[in-house]
Amino acid sequence: MSGEQPAAGDGRIADPAAFELAFREHFPPVYRFIARRVGAPLAEDLAAETFATAFRRRATFAPERGSLRSWLHGIAANLIRNHWRAEQHLLALDARLLPELEPADLSEAVDKRVAAAMLAPRLAAALAQLSRDQREVLLLHAWAEFSHDEIAAALQIAPGTARSRLARARAALRAELGDFDFDLWLFSAPCAEPVSAPCAEPIDGRVERA
Repeated sequence: MSGEQPAAGDGRIADPAAFELAFREHFPPVYRFIARRVGAPLAEDLAAETFATAFRRRATFAPERGSLRSWLHGIAANLIRNHWRAEQHLLALDARLLPELEPADLSEAVDKRVAAAMLAPRLAAALAQLSRDQREVLLLHAWAEFSHDEIAAALQIAPGTARSRLARARAALRAELGDFDFDLWLFSAPCAEPVSAPCAEPIDGRVERA
């Protein structure tokens, strides 16, 4: 599903050169995911910390247990948990971006994507009501496009647990939003790329960006 290229011949990243290739490929999507969760001001630092942690733990990455992107997003998710208030604040701000519109107010002639964008403030408010676990699996699925198995690998939970949490999260959002098309949501698209280009080399466990 991810289309990612192996970091090394066997997919491992213990070698610093292999890790650097992995960094160049995966820093932008990891940054984007973090930025959508907690905002761009925090995203660069948390993305850099994600890869610094990954560099220190690179010998422990086992491709047979899950993809590299799952492993990296799992590290990022652990860091994001320490910034719950920042995420809640961002959702509260997004919930006030546009006047709230009822689905009945939207003409059938309006493009579905425009309708989804107009519902973004209500979606932000609904996301803020989810539990941490439910929001985590939902956003990995919707924004990182992870499968149930990838979510399970990232969060180190059983695939069945990932599936049930996702189902409960979607049910909670539908209770707030009605028959919302999750495939079309355009909620909270921040700066798409990090301010610094992902041109870096890990040095002594730190990630240096050019």
